[in-house]
Amino acid sequence: MKNYLIYCVFAMAVFGCNSEKKMNSADVTSTSLESADTALTEQIIKTADMRFRVKDVQDTKEKLSAAIKAEGGSITAFSIQSQVQQSEKVGYSADSLLELTAYRKEGLVTAKVPSDQLDDFTNKVAKLAVFVDQQSLKLDDQSISYLANNLKNQNRVEAVTQLNKKANKKSNNVETALGLKDDYVDRKLENLSITNKVKYSNITLNFYQDNTVTKMVVSNDNLYDQRPAFFLRFWLNIQNGWMIFKEFLLIMTNLWVAILLVGGGYLAYKYYRKNKRTAVSA
Repeated sequence: MKNYLIYCVFAMAVFGCNSEKKMNSADVTSTSLESADTALTEQIIKTADMRFRVKDVQDTKEKLSAAIKAEGGSITAFSIQSQVQQSEKVGYSADSLLELTAYRKEGLVTAKVPSDQLDDFTNKVAKLAVFVDQQSLKLDDQSISYLANNLKNQNRVEAVTQLNKKANKKSNNVETALGLKDDYVDRKLENLSITNKVKYSNITLNFYQDNTVTKMVVSNDNLYDQRPAFFLRFWLNIQNGWMIFKEFLLIMTNLWVAILLVGGGYLAYKYYRKNKRTAVSA
């Protein structure tokens, strides 16, 4: 009986220690979460956009490339295109035309610039412009999302640690741990993406120049205008007519038998009619 009482007292003591440990662990977790809440860091993504008019699109693109490189940024994409507004060809000489073309040239540059240099960079771009049509700046605060990913990752680390301690071949703790690890990696990469976007701001630069008119002498593609002069064509036609006549004579010589038969038939017909008339008169 005494031994039974001793075992009961011992069990109650162990249960009390475990409960105290769980409460202490819960207090520690709560304290760590509260301390993490106070560690909120500012994560603001800046996105800028500009549209402006310049004197020369190609020259501006080269200056923008140099300015972006000087700020420690990089160009992610660019394009230059010309849109023909009007085109016309007028006579220039006997075999040439003057081609007049009015076109509009536009350029587009997208780049990443260090966020702390964004204001200075946009000021430099404004100095390259003849006229600024539009300029905008967008701020996207990702601080809460960044902190949420960190807190959830802490929970996943703790959960994986507990699962690894209890993992065995007959349980599905290993698969659960792998799922938590994959989710941890996804959120880690998401935070890395946020950090990169916070460090480097995306800026889109759309610029254009006034309509430009170009003049170019091109070959006359009108075939009628490429024909020889009138008197030369007149003499060539006379020669061509004489050649056709000679060819006709050659063809006729090939048909001498047919001509002979036709002539003989004609003469026989006339002779027959003449005899018939004479007989009627008699």
